[in-house]
Amino acid sequence: MTAATHQPSDAYAGDARLAELLAAARAGKSVADVKSIVAGVLAAPEGYDPEAWMAMVVADPGDALRAQLAALKVNAAAIAEDGLDAGSPAPAWRLKALRRELAVRGLDGFIIPRADEHQGESVPARSDRLLWLTGFNGSAGVAVVLADKASIFIDGRYTLQVEGQVRHEDFERRDLHDDPPSGWVAANLGNRKLGYDPWLHTMPGLKKLEAAAARAGGTLVPCETNPVDAVWSNQPAAPLSPMRIQSLEHAGKPAQEKIDEIAASLVEAGETAAVLSDPASIAWLLNMRGGDIPDTPVSLGFALVTATGEVTLFTDKRKVTAELRAWLPDSVTLQPREAMARAVDAIAADSGKVRVDDGSGPVWLVNRLEAAGGEAVVAADLCALPKACKNSAEIAGTRAAHIRDGAALTTFLAWINHATRPGSNIEVDELSASAKLAEYRQKVESYRGGSFETISGFGPNGAVVHYRANEQTNRRFEDGSLYLVDSGGQYPDGTTDVTRTVAIGEPDDDQKRHFTAVLKGHIAMARARFPKGTSGSVLDVLARSQVWALGADFAHGTGHGVG
Repeated sequence: MTAATHQPSDAYAGDARLAELLAAARAGKSVADVKSIVAGVLAAPEGYDPEAWMAMVVADPGDALRAQLAALKVNAAAIAEDGLDAGSPAPAWRLKALRRELAVRGLDGFIIPRADEHQGESVPARSDRLLWLTGFNGSAGVAVVLADKASIFIDGRYTLQVEGQVRHEDFERRDLHDDPPSGWVAANLGNRKLGYDPWLHTMPGLKKLEAAAARAGGTLVPCETNPVDAVWSNQPAAPLSPMRIQSLEHAGKPAQEKIDEIAASLVEAGETAAVLSDPASIAWLLNMRGGDIPDTPVSLGFALVTATGEVTLFTDKRKVTAELRAWLPDSVTLQPREAMARAVDAIAADSGKVRVDDGSGPVWLVNRLEAAGGEAVVAADLCALPKACKNSAEIAGTRAAHIRDGAALTTFLAWINHATRPGSNIEVDELSASAKLAEYRQKVESYRGGSFETISGFGPNGAVVHYRANEQTNRRFEDGSLYLVDSGGQYPDGTTDVTRTVAIGEPDDDQKRHFTAVLKGHIAMARARFPKGTSGSVLDVLARSQVWALGADFAHGTGHGVG
């Protein structure tokens, strides 16, 4: 064989060779099957184990097949499009294309929430329709598009960010809470038809929009398919990542015991079943994890839990590895996502009362249940409270994870102090600081990636809530300003989220006053004694009062929901 015909050991040797290796491994999959898996893997975030996805092909691929699978993925990644490649702001043709599609469908407008079918803060790339249409990449927002005008609604965290990401000539800016979409619809819709995707809205949210449309004299129209998808020609594939076991050591309670408790709650409530639409609830209930979306170890799917203790998990079966299938209780049945409609119809036909989560359950579920003769009980997810009440193993795990993560963060803060002190020849900027923090975390035992994208903001960038540093906005550290770093890590035993503000050089009097006010608020909260049943909104004034005294405020929550 000549040198020209030699293939490097890590190069893809072709479909025929891959087919041979798949057959030898008894994978039961064709080359086309594997390429479809790779497309989904590329649509999911890169996991902490770059070869974990191969378990969706075969349990033990062996060295030769493993090398070819890795090479195939590299080749596919080289030519893949992310579908969100235009940057910010999004090009004007996208809005025009959507309006043409709406006209074809006989619609006068459409609502585009920053949401997927599960209402999570993180969404897969294929579901980030708001980003594709507008260029806005924040974690919360809504756009409403009519034939003659359009608005984007964002909360106070993104007031600064939206200015540089969304075309002024195409979208008005509105506050999501002070000037919500419902008010805008009531004022602007008139006697027209406004479309919506019933998979992307909850019933409580939809009722507000329906009332607004009625006040305007118009109507809301559910769309069988999303019109944005119709004009998004290179929309990414659905994400695909293997489900993995959450060991009893970390979970603290067997999945079957949790299932029995939820079934008992259904009996007590007089309900036939519950549809779980929050992937975090499913992950908790079944003691399993996934990697379909950035920074959050969940697998996207739905689950139907009956009062008799049976669970049907609706998911892409390719995600369920042999190891995970053996781990799941016998009461759990696997079905493809497409089978959910039939299952909902069947349980509704028996005049069943089915609970739908009021926070994440899509309108589609309610409509389907009622159309089939069932009763939808729109109420709190039955997993939410027991999931929040941590057992001793979970509490111990959280503490252990914070100790390990805290050591990495402390090492990073020491590095910042060393690198920015007088006489140092180390140049530090937002991107290099973020990379250094990731480097320290990667050395921590059982680190599985960040819990969100690190917010590394220096000077004025630190005031941009949920700021994301890039090559264009990256600022170099200089004396006399503040550095804000908000970051966290995922571990099998816990998740962390820590924010710190660091003075670079000598802080001025104004910076000291604001820092001290925040510290006083923190101390006031930590020292507070309050009656059982007191809500966080009542206590929030303790954290804010010192800041208010300076004539300032902050347009975001205080405690991340965990105190």
